[in-house]
Amino acid sequence: MSIFEYNGSAVVAMVGKNCFAIASDRRLGVQLQTIATDFKRISKIHDRLFIGLSGLATDVQTLYQRLVFRHKLYQLREERDMKPETFASLVSAILYEKRFGPYLCQPVIAGLGEDDKPFICTMDSIGAKELAKDFVVSGTASESLYGACEAMYKPDMEAEELFETISQALLSSVDRDCLSGWGGHVYVVTPNEIKERILKGRMD
Repeated sequence: MSIFEYNGSAVVAMVGKNCFAIASDRRLGVQLQTIATDFKRISKIHDRLFIGLSGLATDVQTLYQRLVFRHKLYQLREERDMKPETFASLVSAILYEKRFGPYLCQPVIAGLGEDDKPFICTMDSIGAKELAKDFVVSGTASESLYGACEAMYKPDMEAEELFETISQALLSSVDRDCLSGWGGHVYVVTPNEIKERILKGRMD
């Protein structure tokens, strides 16, 4: 078993019409043993920017704390929030900095840029970026997430339809992966509001 699969995870981000959604599962496990069913993998950087971190849970928390620290320094110096593209470059640089002893996690970044244009990207543990115009996935359930998202995704979805699509994609994918699951956290972000919802798993 790869160290990336040790705790299990599933993270997905999807683009809609002037909005985006990001979702993750809630399971924290040690291999096949479930430790917690309310683990948070998605964090808010500011009102228009979120990051989801899959991989080893300890590194997820460490990397998140470093990113919050660096973003607060940026806010103090620049007196504004970071654009999603800038934040993606920062995450990539922090990961590449530690390439000889990397943080064992794979980030998914989603945000609204200028003109409310959604931006999503993911990267590997040493910061190699993969940009997309539709959806990105990461974690142990990524194979089944790719299949579900390919089947369900449509361009220019409104916020409510986007929520339904990403929720169904996540739940059907984690059912096919024994290392992730137990429901999910979903955030749907539009220029005017953030909707957070918790999905119940099949076993709740």
